Amino acid sequence: KIRKPNGATPEEFELSVAEEILRLENSSTDLKAPLKDLYITAAKEVDCGPSNAKAIILYVPYKLLPSFHNIQQRLVRELEKKFSGCQVLIIAQRTILGKSFTRSQKTQGLRPRSRTLTAVQDAILEDIVYPTEIEGKRIRCKVDGSKVLKVYLNSKDQPNVETRIGTYASVYHKLTNKSVSFHFY
Repeated sequence: KIRKPNGATPEEFELSVAEEILRLENSSTDLKAPLKDLYITAAKEVDCGPSNAKAIILYVPYKLLPSFHNIQQRLVRELEKKFSGCQVLIIAQRTILGKSFTRSQKTQGLRPRSRTLTAVQDAILEDIVYPTEIEGKRIRCKVDGSKVLKVYLNSKDQPNVETRIGTYASVYHKLTNKSVSFHFY
């Protein structure tokens, strides 16, 4: 259930998460068919703030992300039962190409917009808050020069998401080094 790029060996924590997904596939009747062809590329455990809460980030191939979205709520619920006290987030494995990116001689052109730093960071934010929709974003520049990204989420999901907002903010800060605050619109 885990395939590392370039045949690298997975770490112990990644193996335990992959075994749990395999166990879910074998035991759960409603997840058996959707999980059959799905796999993860990495798993990471992240500390979320002073409350000693932990989050598990599952990295999945970009092409498999829609399939994971179809079963995300059930899969996350089951994995959070197994890893008690941890919140599970599913994020697509994306590539960032630098400004100096040059293509091979066969293919000409600029780097794709989806591979820029800002596009990848926006997509990570979308992945973190899924299935909630982002209604709007504002960047607040403070007097001391720091920037805070204010993200407005759809208020219809507020009861389900409100307890997870702290985790979302700390995971996004760990991955992108940007401060973010979530509000409901």
